[in-house]
Amino acid sequence: MDELLSEFLTETMESLSTLDVELVRLERNPDDPELLQNIFRLVHTIKGTCGFLGLPRLEKVAHAAENVLGRVRDRELEVTPTIVTLILESLDRIKEILAELERSQSEPAGNDAGLIERLNIAADGGDVQPPKRAAAPVGADGAPDFDAVRQMMAAEMAGDPLPDDDADDGDDAAGMPVGTAQPQALVAAGAGAVATQSAANQSASGQKADGGEHHDTAAPRESHLAGQNIRVSVDLLEHLMTMVSELVLTRNQLLQMVRGRGDSEFTVPLQRLSHVTSELQEGVMKTRMQPIGNAWAKLPRVVRDLGQELSKKLDLKMYGSETELDRQVLELIKDPLTHMVRNSADHGLERPDERRAAGKPETGTITLNAYHEGGHIIIEIADDGRGIDLSKVRQKIVKVGLATENELDGMTETQIAQFIFRPGFSTAEKVTSVSGRGVGMDVVRTNIEKIGGTIELRTVSGKGSTFVIKIPLTLAIVAALIVEAAGDRFALPQISVVELVRASNTSEHRIERLNSRPVLRLRDHLLPLVSLGHALALIDDEEPGVETDDDGLFVIVCKVGTFSFGIIVDQVFDTEEIVVKPVAPILRDITMFSGNTILGDGSVVMILDPNGLATSVGQIQTGGDRRAEAAAEAAEANMEDKLSLLVFRAGGEDPKAVPLSLVARLEEIDLATIERSDGRPVVQYRGQIMPLVLVNETMQLAREGRQPVVVFTERNRTMGLVVDEIVDIVEDSFNVELRSRRDGLIGTAVIAGRTTDIIDVGYYLLKATGDWYQADKPKLGKAAHRRVLLVDDSAFFRSLIAPVLRVSGYEVAGVESAEAAMKLRDQGVEFDIIVSDIEMPGMDGFAFARAIREDGPWTQVPMIALSSHTAPEDFDRGRDSGYDDYVAKFDREGLIAAIGQVMNMAKGSVA
Repeated sequence: MDELLSEFLTETMESLSTLDVELVRLERNPDDPELLQNIFRLVHTIKGTCGFLGLPRLEKVAHAAENVLGRVRDRELEVTPTIVTLILESLDRIKEILAELERSQSEPAGNDAGLIERLNIAADGGDVQPPKRAAAPVGADGAPDFDAVRQMMAAEMAGDPLPDDDADDGDDAAGMPVGTAQPQALVAAGAGAVATQSAANQSASGQKADGGEHHDTAAPRESHLAGQNIRVSVDLLEHLMTMVSELVLTRNQLLQMVRGRGDSEFTVPLQRLSHVTSELQEGVMKTRMQPIGNAWAKLPRVVRDLGQELSKKLDLKMYGSETELDRQVLELIKDPLTHMVRNSADHGLERPDERRAAGKPETGTITLNAYHEGGHIIIEIADDGRGIDLSKVRQKIVKVGLATENELDGMTETQIAQFIFRPGFSTAEKVTSVSGRGVGMDVVRTNIEKIGGTIELRTVSGKGSTFVIKIPLTLAIVAALIVEAAGDRFALPQISVVELVRASNTSEHRIERLNSRPVLRLRDHLLPLVSLGHALALIDDEEPGVETDDDGLFVIVCKVGTFSFGIIVDQVFDTEEIVVKPVAPILRDITMFSGNTILGDGSVVMILDPNGLATSVGQIQTGGDRRAEAAAEAAEANMEDKLSLLVFRAGGEDPKAVPLSLVARLEEIDLATIERSDGRPVVQYRGQIMPLVLVNETMQLAREGRQPVVVFTERNRTMGLVVDEIVDIVEDSFNVELRSRRDGLIGTAVIAGRTTDIIDVGYYLLKATGDWYQADKPKLGKAAHRRVLLVDDSAFFRSLIAPVLRVSGYEVAGVESAEAAMKLRDQGVEFDIIVSDIEMPGMDGFAFARAIREDGPWTQVPMIALSSHTAPEDFDRGRDSGYDDYVAKFDREGLIAAIGQVMNMAKGSVA
């Protein structure tokens, strides 16, 4: 049965059961307005839902009943036994139709005109008479005529016409009121079974065989769904969950025993047991799931009272209240949620006069949003208030001695903001009944981390703050990856595991070093690494053993919030469903453990906490990192694009930078392996001869030792840029403030607070091999002559992307604005495709595309948009403006693929 129809039947039958009771109460208490309003609301809901689902017969009956109740509610009609009886008859008719709807999954045909007519008469204040029934046949002596009864029933079942209901307006032959004589006579005659069968037949169709209206007086057949919901004690569910957890442990132990025995007669039944256990576990888990709206129920009242107390205008908006999670988790987050909402109302949102002065609406808004993401629940608490004053936070940090000014200068804004989670920390100027005592946010973080969750803070001065909580769906049974380090096994919750990588000298994944710290290059990203054995002090060596060989190391890539990192382990075993047991009190201060469990072989192992391991990497502080800061700052209007940059030193102490997206690898080559070709240094690298290029003439290659090299690769061409030291990888927004006339430099910009030279990669590519851009032209044929117009206001970006396009065989012309491109169009210059930035001063990319598509010689030229904003609505807006495709900025492979695809489609359409 369709899920929506099933829910409708269940809820409607519950409402009908309530209405039966409420109508009887209304007859006894006709002056109870609250009771009458509740009855009217339930009938109105039934009518509205029927109309929404396309059930016209049910809707008509419910609508007619609602009209009567509406007149009663408006005091235009009195509550009388006749009206109550009529409404109850309508409810019975609805029950009959619902029963057939459940059976056939479609609304049965039927004629309810008589019932609806009497309801309309009642609504108009007329006198309503009960429906008339044909009297039971009797003999000359007044006794039931059994033969006539059987003939009547047979005729009805065969579809023959029955005696006219309206033939007699008085009492029947037996002196009984019309409408009651027939059933009493049939029962007296011992024909009750026949009457029941007839009633059932009529109940199924809702009408007589001749199309006349059915007026069955027997109790309507109820839906089977009516009794499918029961109330169960929470303690009983908890006990059931505990028993299922023990069953899971036993199942794991049995499976472990069978794995070591090869072919066993227990294999098949154990597989069946495992399947049944999994289904039972899933079913019990569903009984524990509750909508998060249950935890939000009291928050509107809290916000309302706070508004009165603080003299503020507050509005609470809640989204995703139907999102479900384990009731145990639900109970544990109620208090943290309440505290953070109170915190947003008190600290975050301004008074009406302050908001007016800042150009904001007087009413401040707190927004709650919940949604599923993988196996987690994400809860966002946002406000459009003043944000966190980081200057006050800095002053408070120094005042209480949590850090020095010099230490704070080396921290990001997000790292500084995380100090609000420290115990006793508060920037409130005075203590109020709401806040200011320095108690709360540290407890919030502690409670959330206890259930395996994380909390992040994003704040923009003057625009508001957002707390993002990420918590698991359940705490009882989780899937975990069993790993080994230094001879001990551990369980790592699989919900935090992204992938498993084998890093070796012969694989594409190799471990490198950055500032003496091990990192793993994984698809153009550098991941910091932590050795599990060293992090848990199981290995005494000071230096983590992360040197790779041909056999390689196991690296588990994990993600905590926005931070990704790798855990180096010795071995990886199977994934098991583990039952989470609380950690022993003596180990509670060790942040790297979140609990323990019993494995299938009976051994007890600790459950690792990815949050604690992430902190040990040294890259995040209380849940935040630079990428979290970037996400917060990205919320600012008109914020410049951020770019990941590799910062290094070469030929001097001045730092230099190159976009990380252009870098293929970071290597350290053995200087003894350097050879010479045509007087230039080269090295054999991955089956090719790779030329080595020095950044400037002042650099000299040593004769021994190891030399850092930045490797650039395009197709079958590779070049190594020799550097003195890899400094860092940063993500920053910048402008090239000083243009450079020196070969190999685009200009100078401020990167991570320091003046940094920006390398012109294209210059060094040509220096490595003069035919770099022409290397693949013979294979491209006509594609080599296709011309690309690159429109971008950033000379830096044009200098970066032009070599990428040229190496693919395209001729590239670049202009700095849409207006300059329009001049080329008016001058008659032709191009095969246009690649344009979206965010440009003057005419932006969207306006540029619309102008091109309106008229002129370029109306049919394919266009591709480049932007750092890649939300679905951005793509839609791009297509609506006239772009054929929309590519994320700095996605080199995506751009090349898009150009080829769009040009091929354009060629096909012309053909």
